[in-house]
Amino acid sequence: MKLADIPALRRFWYPLVRVADLDAGPVAQRLLGVDLVLWKDETGAPAAAVDRCCHRTAKLSNGFVAEGRIVCGYHGWRFSASGACVLIPQRKDPAATGGIAIRAFAAVERYGHVWVALDRPQAPIPDFAEDGDPAWRRIPEFAENWACGALRLMENEFDNAHIEFVHQKTFGATRNAIPAENAIEEFADGFVARTTVRAANRAIGAAYSGVADATTTRTTVHRYWLPFLRKLDLAYPNGVAHRIVTATVPVDDGTTRLVQWAYRNDREADVPAEKAVAFDRAVTLEDKAILEGTDPIVPLRDFMQAERHMPSDRPGLIMRRMLLALADGE
Repeated sequence: MKLADIPALRRFWYPLVRVADLDAGPVAQRLLGVDLVLWKDETGAPAAAVDRCCHRTAKLSNGFVAEGRIVCGYHGWRFSASGACVLIPQRKDPAATGGIAIRAFAAVERYGHVWVALDRPQAPIPDFAEDGDPAWRRIPEFAENWACGALRLMENEFDNAHIEFVHQKTFGATRNAIPAENAIEEFADGFVARTTVRAANRAIGAAYSGVADATTTRTTVHRYWLPFLRKLDLAYPNGVAHRIVTATVPVDDGTTRLVQWAYRNDREADVPAEKAVAFDRAVTLEDKAILEGTDPIVPLRDFMQAERHMPSDRPGLIMRRMLLALADGE
């Protein structure tokens, strides 16, 4: 089952770009197979619409923004954040547009990113208590496309069995292939998985955790929200906490937009943001090398028979069950 064929997925919020990315003008994005143009309206708020002018189908993202309106670069037609055409330069009365409009979508700013929903959202964007709390700093990390499926990438985030093999240069290769067990509590909108992972603590990781030992433990609280959002709370024995928010946004069935940022309870002088991002980058690149070689279409209808599984796969199997329920309207 292809994700783009599940209408219910259109009823969720997805972060696509950093708000600052819109400062230079319109930005093209793709979500669940729909081509979008993003820009800032006259109030500075994000706006989103279909990336096609209704006149001669030119991409609006190839145009520009004037007074908060997206302007088609082909003939200069202007559209507001609501999608209404507000100006046609070729008419004697340019404002007499006759009710012409393009499809617009809900867009909001949250956590420094632009979130878009293709249909009326069925759930709000989760609240993260760290954001705005002076005890925590927010660190932007990634907003980039990967050639893999969104569910493959999200399942990987909860997979304790791959750590020993995929992350041999960062925090794996501890000579213990038995994965840490998850204690899982399910909710209507997802689940939380709790575990403690033994991790190698090489030079780059020591700079990240503030721990100088050869190995350390990572106590994790891992929250999943339907359909492709997670928050990982990492706690180290010395009191350092590193919390990662990751969205695996389905661009289309073969492409995922990885959007990620982090919160830390230490200071820039303790662990510079650059070093924290460098470690997370090294970890994600190890994942990317493997995941871009997987089949992007994850079985949903017959997932227990289509692939073989082991106990550590349980978080991903819960995701599949929940997504199948969405697809079937349950």
